[in-house]
Amino acid sequence: MLSNERTTCLVVGGGPAGMVLGLLLARAGVPVTVLEKHADFLRDFRGDTVHASTLTLLDELGLGERFAALPHREIDRVQVQLDTGTVQVGDLSLLPGAHQHIALVPQWDFLDLVADAAEEEPTFTLRRNAEAVELLRDGARVAGIRYRDRTDGSEHEVRASLTVACDGRGSAVRAAAGLTPRSFGVPIDVWWFRLPRYDTDPVGGVGRISGGQFAVMIDRGAYWQCAFLIAKGSDAAMRAAGIERFRERIAGLLPWLADRLDALGSLDEVKLLDVKLERLRTWHRDGLLLIGDAAHAMSPVGGVGINLAIQDAVAAANALAVPLAERRLDTADLARVQRRRQWPTRVTQRLQVLAQQRVVATVLQTRAPLRPPLPLRLLAALPFVRRLTGRLIGLGVRPEHVRSPAQPAARTMAST
Repeated sequence: MLSNERTTCLVVGGGPAGMVLGLLLARAGVPVTVLEKHADFLRDFRGDTVHASTLTLLDELGLGERFAALPHREIDRVQVQLDTGTVQVGDLSLLPGAHQHIALVPQWDFLDLVADAAEEEPTFTLRRNAEAVELLRDGARVAGIRYRDRTDGSEHEVRASLTVACDGRGSAVRAAAGLTPRSFGVPIDVWWFRLPRYDTDPVGGVGRISGGQFAVMIDRGAYWQCAFLIAKGSDAAMRAAGIERFRERIAGLLPWLADRLDALGSLDEVKLLDVKLERLRTWHRDGLLLIGDAAHAMSPVGGVGINLAIQDAVAAANALAVPLAERRLDTADLARVQRRRQWPTRVTQRLQVLAQQRVVATVLQTRAPLRPPLPLRLLAALPFVRRLTGRLIGLGVRPEHVRSPAQPAARTMAST
């Protein structure tokens, strides 16, 4: 039997953008429902970098202490190991504000923290195992979502004044709305896998470039989350070469991992990330807004995708909380969100394209001992360039701050 409900804002996707937007709107007193396709947030091989801009937002939300209690690693410098030595890519140690570092924390821990805080708000609802299957329409206007409960197959409708798509780079909502993003060519895909981490290993993040190969290691405490960059479209050929050949490649690139490569039992444990770099021309329709990867899929270069999505969510809450609460939202409000976030998205994607073309593609095409590409030589030689790169990685092009009503500090002041 089809059941129906109504909310003011319906958020599709319980990732970083969706959960942060849900929390902010609920704290502003807006009835908000988040649909999450899965039963929990335990999906592996998601981005784990929480940058200084996001750490500042957590402080503004009164969640800084809760986040600090989570097991995590902190890094204040981004480095890459070359055959000729180590190059510091970015220096975060001089960032303004309270946080001069990136925190490495499993994304599910971050999402659980935000979900717990949101569920303290009486106007917040999180529906798990809820898979969006169809847009509801009122004439030309998007009026909500029909979703399927994945536990029993039942279908339900949620009607809303605004639907926000936060359902990632493969957005089902975007496809249902007939929106097609503009794609920018990328030279890489990524293989994700795990390896055990020992106490004697390096701490934080490790990047390694050598002989046409590029790997990034993310410290998760008990294990490494590993990203091995491959040429775009080479997944099938590399899998055909077998697990032993892949182990040999990793041992040659990172010899200190050679003693634990048997832990990688087969290539079934290696997951492909089909890297995309794309952007919608228009992020909204009447009754519908798209943010995060649904509006602009980011390359993994710089690890900034999560943080850019969260900045979108904050900007959306800042612009939309009052119109939603006062029931006077129109498409001009949605356009305002895109105007605010489109420029930093374009700049960031342009920088990612340059990094892919000038550094990553050069690395993957070079088999002889690699002379550092010009951008890396500049980073090695010029401290101010490292600080600029650190600022771009740590804070982004246009960091957002919480301006929507009912912030924790405002609540405290109102009650005194």
